[in-house]
Amino acid sequence: MSPYLAENLEDRSGEAPIRRVLVVDDSPLQLKILSSMLERWGLEVWQAQDGAEALRICAESRPDAVLSDWMMPGMDGLDLCRHFRTQCGERYGYFILLTSKSDKAEIARGLDAGADDFLTKPVNAAELRARINAGARILKMQRQLSATLGHLQAAYDAVDRDLQQARLIQEALVPRRARRIGASQVSLLLKPCGHVGGDLVGSFSHCERSVGLYSIDVSGHGITSALMTARIAGLLGGDFPEQNIALERIVHGTLFRAPEEVARRMNERLAADPGIAEYLTMAYAVADLDKGRVDLVQAGHPPPLLLRADGSAEFVGHGGLPVGLIPGASYERLQLQLSPGDRLLLYSDGFTEALLPGGGMLDQEGLLALVRSGGGRGTEFLDDLFWRLTQRIVAGARLDDDVSAALLEFEMP
Repeated sequence: MSPYLAENLEDRSGEAPIRRVLVVDDSPLQLKILSSMLERWGLEVWQAQDGAEALRICAESRPDAVLSDWMMPGMDGLDLCRHFRTQCGERYGYFILLTSKSDKAEIARGLDAGADDFLTKPVNAAELRARINAGARILKMQRQLSATLGHLQAAYDAVDRDLQQARLIQEALVPRRARRIGASQVSLLLKPCGHVGGDLVGSFSHCERSVGLYSIDVSGHGITSALMTARIAGLLGGDFPEQNIALERIVHGTLFRAPEEVARRMNERLAADPGIAEYLTMAYAVADLDKGRVDLVQAGHPPPLLLRADGSAEFVGHGGLPVGLIPGASYERLQLQLSPGDRLLLYSDGFTEALLPGGGMLDQEGLLALVRSGGGRGTEFLDDLFWRLTQRIVAGARLDDDVSAALLEFEMP
C-alpha cells in the first residue's frame, strides 16, 4: 500500500475515500507538477485543460476529488464547481480550488459555489497532501453517514410494511361498520391518526331485542396501544359469545351482564397484568330495543351525547375511573330512556380535543355544533361528522389523536 493510502483512513469496504483525483488547469506545466505530486502518493490521476473536458471526465468516471484552477478561459473554476455539484448527485466529491485570490469576498464566492477547500498558488506539496487527507476524512464520514442512512431507510421500510399489515389487522377488528338489530341500527367510525391507533369501537348482540355497543380509547399511541385494542376486541367480540366478558351464558340462553360489572371485570384483568402500564377509557351501553331503555357505564370516557328526535341534545354521564388504572375500582350505572328517533353517540376525545387554528380545542359545544350542522343517518352521518371535523382544523392544526365513534339510532320494533 502506498504511504498515502497507509496514512489515509479506509472506509468500511476497505477502500480509501480518495483514490481518483481529477486535476483541471489550462497550464500544461501546472497539470504536470500537480499530477506528479498526486501520483507519487499512490493516487490515480486524470487531467483536463478546461471545464468542458473536466465535466466529460466526471460524467464518465466520477472522481473522488477535483483539484481545479480558479481562473481558466471559458468555464472558470467556480462554474465548474457548480456543474460538478449538480452532476455528482448523492455521491459527494471533494472540490479544491487553486487560486491566487486571498480576498475574503472572493473566498466566500468560492464557498457559495460549492468548493470545499482552497490552495494558494504556487502549491506546496505538504499543504496539498494535508488538504487531500482532510478531504478523505470528510468523505469517509459522509459515506459512512450515507451507509447508515441506507440501513435506517431499509429498517424503516420493513417497519412500515409491518405497520401497514398491522393496520389491516386492526381494521379487521371492526369488520362491519353498520348493522341492523330489529328496527334499530348501530354504526361505527374508526380513524387512526397513524398507521395504527389506540381507539376501538364495536357492537355485539345475541338476539334481535338488545345490543351492546362501546367506544374505547387506550392510553398512549402506536403499536402498544394497538396491541391493547386487539386484546380488548377479544374480550368484547361478537363472533364468539362464549369469550365475551359482557355476556353470561345461562341454562336457557345468554344474557347481557350489567355494564358496571363488565367494566369491573375488565379492570380486574388489566390491572392484574404485570408489566402493563396502559389503561383505557370506555363508554359501554346495553340497549333494550323492546323498551328503549339503555344501561350505560362511563369509565373516564367523554360523556355520551344523547340526540333527541325533537332536536334537543344533552351530554350524559359523570366521568368515572378509567379501566386498568386502579385495582378494585368500582363503576356506576346510568340509565336512559330512548324514544323512537332518538340517537345515542359514543365518541372518543379525538373529537373534543382536536386542536383548532386559534389554539383552542373543539370541546363539547364544538362537537354539538358539528352534529347539528350535519345530516344523514348511520355511517353517512358519522363520515360527514368526521369530514366537518377535518374542515374545522385544516387551516392551522392537524389531528394528533385517533377519532372514533359508535352511534345507536333507536326505533321501536
